[in-house]
Amino acid sequence: MITNSNFKFKKIYPIVLELPFSEHIEELRQRIFHIGWIILFLTCFAFFEVKLIVQLLELPVDNVKFFQLSPGEYFVSTVKISFYTGLLFTSPFIIGQLILFLLPGLTNQETKIILPLLFSSLCLFGLGLIFSYYVLIPAALNFFLNYSSDVIEPFWSFDQYFEFILVLFYSTGLAFQIPILQILLGLLNLISAQQMFGIWRYVLLISTIIGAILTPSTDPLTQLLLSIAIVILYFSGASILFLIKN
Repeated sequence: MITNSNFKFKKIYPIVLELPFSEHIEELRQRIFHIGWIILFLTCFAFFEVKLIVQLLELPVDNVKFFQLSPGEYFVSTVKISFYTGLLFTSPFIIGQLILFLLPGLTNQETKIILPLLFSSLCLFGLGLIFSYYVLIPAALNFFLNYSSDVIEPFWSFDQYFEFILVLFYSTGLAFQIPILQILLGLLNLISAQQMFGIWRYVLLISTIIGAILTPSTDPLTQLLLSIAIVILYFSGASILFLIKN
């Protein structure tokens, strides 16, 4: 008579097949190709609606007449506006493609860390754009208008105005990534939340310097507002890291 004791059952482990390096490169190429098509599609769509986008960009400032210095300046500006708009709205898709590319090679623990950080990074960048549009840009433009209103009538080049807004948009979006950087450094055990709180005096000084560097204008109000935002973001990041670690 044959019983179960006559057999020795071994635990079966799942076999993980690793793709060759060439297939990883091919997958990456395909994802970049898809991202490029999405950027192109959204850029073309934004170009057909560029007048609405231009009107939105002009909303933060009143009583200013825009002009073009050369016959093709406005056209070139609208092409740049369309491209950056397409790139901006493609950002969630880019993050999604990055997640799909990295996900198979991540452990469960790494997935629990990286996915929330990527999503939080995208949200913080969006908050930076909103803060820049509703707070920093109006403050900077109104400062310049009020400063010169008694002696100079405002006629601004639209291309230079757009470049000013673009720099302020992306510099603010990057500044809002500070909590993500703090959490990464903390999870890598390079610095603790307690150490971050302990250097608050240096943070105040560095935030002032960063605010001056990232702000394309020279007015003190815009630099002060961005410096305050950086300080708030820094202490928020340190607090979140403290909660994660404890």
